[in-house]
Amino acid sequence: MSLKIDIRHQAGNLDLQAQFTVEQPGITALFGPSGSGKTTLINAIAGLIQPDNGTIAINDSTVFDKGTKTHLPPRKRRVGYVFQDARLFPHLTVRKNLFFAHRRATNPLPDNEVDAVISMLGIGNLLSRRPAKLSGGERQRVSLGRALLGNPDILLLDEPLSALDQARKEEILPYLEALRDQRRLPILYVSHSIDEVARLADHIVVMENGRVRANGSVFDILARTDLAPLTGQFDAGAVIPATVTGHDIAGGITYLGCAGHQLIVPLLAPPASKREQRTGQDQAQPSPNTPRQTRLHIRARDVMIAKSIPDAISANNVLPSTIMALTPVGSGSVDVALRLGHASTGKTLTTPLIQARITTWSAQRLSLAVGQQVYAVIKSVMVDGKLRDTDA
Repeated sequence: MSLKIDIRHQAGNLDLQAQFTVEQPGITALFGPSGSGKTTLINAIAGLIQPDNGTIAINDSTVFDKGTKTHLPPRKRRVGYVFQDARLFPHLTVRKNLFFAHRRATNPLPDNEVDAVISMLGIGNLLSRRPAKLSGGERQRVSLGRALLGNPDILLLDEPLSALDQARKEEILPYLEALRDQRRLPILYVSHSIDEVARLADHIVVMENGRVRANGSVFDILARTDLAPLTGQFDAGAVIPATVTGHDIAGGITYLGCAGHQLIVPLLAPPASKREQRTGQDQAQPSPNTPRQTRLHIRARDVMIAKSIPDAISANNVLPSTIMALTPVGSGSVDVALRLGHASTGKTLTTPLIQARITTWSAQRLSLAVGQQVYAVIKSVMVDGKLRDTDA
């Protein structure tokens, strides 16, 4: 499955010139400041507006081509669209809202797939209700279900969490993760929240003033210091894949494996085996259970740098690191790119990069330099979208 975009469109003061390709299933985040052209772009993909020039292809099927005067209407594009507000039909029950799209699909889902979607989104107990009787999170889940029952080739989500409070966001985020992991279709996700992007996205397209500034893996893009003004300068950092390798119930911590290193965070989830419930020496060791995948969002402001291993501190994560780059940020700060591990053995380090944002004065006081071996002291980390204070 693929999406190919190469369009130009003038909308008021916005001069949109977008060119990129999404080649595989998963979530691609359209990220950038307000007015950068994100919503205009997905409206063009959906067929709600006709670009001034260019082409749009979904699964190698051209839905727009200015040169050949091709412009398929929205109903023929097999595109599912979820807006900021759910836009459910208020006079219909949840069941009828869901099956409105299903009945009109050119290639409707089989019954077992319909049941799977309803189960995945946890809306089976809502079928007889009307939208007015639903919470904001429930309405968005129903809106997702309606889009999926249309059996689309691509799903467009236009800031689906922006109208929700934090509690409702926490309610719906696991369903978006399930959607990413269980449904094999490309998803274009518009957001201005770096935490949402770090938790959900596989790829990012960074936009500014109608232009694509960067396009690539979430792990690569969020590690780039040159994009910090667009990805959130104060929240610059890195996203790193990791695995949950065990729990210490009495200590209230979880062990995470990351590129050969172990990190400790507050307890993430109940254990899955009796061994993890034991006391004594076994309890202080990572569990042999099959690890589950997760991802860490380590913000630059939550990383300190030490030239030697600190003694008697509360921080649980002190990782050997090598300085790869020093980048001035404004007049008083420096972003320090750190590769996990020490290069003293002469081996090429291929571990992930993390970022630390420190004052220029601190960098000068420590005489930091590229290639220097230091220690990254990680104070807190985002895991599964929640902030975990690792030195608690």
